[in-house]
Amino acid sequence: MALKKDYEEINDFSEEEDDIVNSSDESVKYEHYRFIADKGQGLLRIDKFLSDRIEGISRNRIQQAADADCILVNNVPVKSSYKVKPMDVISIVMDRPKHELEIIPENIPLNIVYEDDDLMVVNKPPGMVVHPGHGNYTGTLVNAIAYYLHYDNGINIDDPRLGLVHRIDKDTSGLLVVAKTPEAKTNLSLQFYNKTTKRQYVALVWGNVENDEGRIEGNIGRDPRDRMLMRVFPDGEMGKPAVTHYKVLERFGYVTLVQCRLETGRTHQIRVHMKYIGHPLFNDERYGGDEILRGTTFVRYKQFVYNCFVACPRQCLHAQTLGFRHPRTGEEMFFESEIPEDMQEVIKKWRIYTAARELKKKL
Repeated sequence: MALKKDYEEINDFSEEEDDIVNSSDESVKYEHYRFIADKGQGLLRIDKFLSDRIEGISRNRIQQAADADCILVNNVPVKSSYKVKPMDVISIVMDRPKHELEIIPENIPLNIVYEDDDLMVVNKPPGMVVHPGHGNYTGTLVNAIAYYLHYDNGINIDDPRLGLVHRIDKDTSGLLVVAKTPEAKTNLSLQFYNKTTKRQYVALVWGNVENDEGRIEGNIGRDPRDRMLMRVFPDGEMGKPAVTHYKVLERFGYVTLVQCRLETGRTHQIRVHMKYIGHPLFNDERYGGDEILRGTTFVRYKQFVYNCFVACPRQCLHAQTLGFRHPRTGEEMFFESEIPEDMQEVIKKWRIYTAARELKKKL
């Protein structure tokens, strides 16, 4: 049995409010609709302009698409209040190709932390893409969930109201909640939207973080110069509001182990916010953390850092805890997962290196 989803539907424009993080290709956009305004076009709100031209689409859906930066005018994202002008080139884009994607259930092992009739919590390993997309149509977490829910539970996996409520990056490990009923998905989605869920991450970042704890606030949106990257817009002129709270867990001189608590959930939020305050995630290739940003120029130190990169060939970020209210009973639920072996190995290496440095200073 295959799960089919029409990726031309405007429903998919509304990026989940509390999605940190998407699959590895989430920054790539594909054009689904394209319009060129006439020379005599009068000023008209873009949501009205598009609802008049796309059959069966409500203005509310178009407004959600604009909020998700999926409506471009002359290649620049605009809000739903934008007034269309003569000869404007208007595109509707999505992070998936314009075709019907068939999600084939695959017998891929799942690390299920908890399960009942309404939901399950899974611990995603690093390197696994969450949602199928361009270049990753198989082997994803969704393929594994489709197989498990249908073959082990007899659930109708063709129902788009089931499944993941939020996402994390391909190379981020950690906890995700999966809805097994439409009612559960609606309830859990509202909890994420209302920011009542509890999520904490563990990250290894470059540099010695000055304060033991702090709050990072700054709108996050796509970098106009590089659509593959997200960036902070401190003056709030672009992007969406984002808040990250951090607390230092352990210091290693040149790197710091921190705990991050999300108040909001934006694409790459922790990775972008930590870079914004001068502490990119260790080995985060996309945001410059895969270079030696702190430390000495000694060859042995360079080799040590390289060995750490090899031990954990991804950004050092783990979604460690997840809390929410059970959608049916209202019970407070809280889950915690161990830091995966690759990150543990790097942390261990830095502990040994730091201890050796301190010992050398005393001699």
